[in-house]
Amino acid sequence: MFRLWGRTFRNNHMLRDIVIENGADDTRTHKVFDGLEKICYAFDLSRPIWLDATVSDFQRTGAARFYQDSFIDAIDFDYLEIRIIEED
Repeated sequence: MFRLWGRTFRNNHMLRDIVIENGADDTRTHKVFDGLEKICYAFDLSRPIWLDATVSDFQRTGAARFYQDSFIDAIDFDYLEIRIIEED
């Protein structure tokens, strides 16, 4: 089972969180993009842009933070964080 945790923060306080599960036989990349899309849908957000620094952080740690510069629309929080919490 693949599980992706999405959270929004403002002033270092978590505002919302959700865990997306994916049991499909798919690549890790597809599972991450699918999970991010579902997180954004649940939080009513546009999908963020993966900047080079975001990709690098995600490859090293399995977590990424998306700040205002990753979104086209204005956001009402400081950042969206995604983190892989389980991989099969």
